[in-house]
Amino acid sequence: MGAGTPENPEACMKYLLIVRPEAEAKLADAFDWYEQQFTSLGSRFLLAVDAAINSIQRDPLQYPIIYKNIRRALTRRFPYQVFFTVDDLQIVVIAVFHGMRNPSVWQSRT
Repeated sequence: MGAGTPENPEACMKYLLIVRPEAEAKLADAFDWYEQQFTSLGSRFLLAVDAAINSIQRDPLQYPIIYKNIRRALTRRFPYQVFFTVDDLQIVVIAVFHGMRNPSVWQSRT
């Protein structure tokens, strides 16, 4: 392919991003917990999750399928994972989950 052409042609697509309410609720809980630990740590956590989601939106197929059709992106500096599905039109974030939690909890959301 020519210079500047992505390896994955779907990487240029714009997907509709949907974040399930359960994922938003866990994200808010984690933010609150980090803020209680240290002022502004919650904001840093949200920035890390936002960076992971932005990367997912740029090229969701770069992330491995880890269960059925669910893919996983890791956050930097925080032990959290973003679980999502992708189809032709949309990305659905089904969970933002601490890496030490039991995976059967998010697997039941599929």
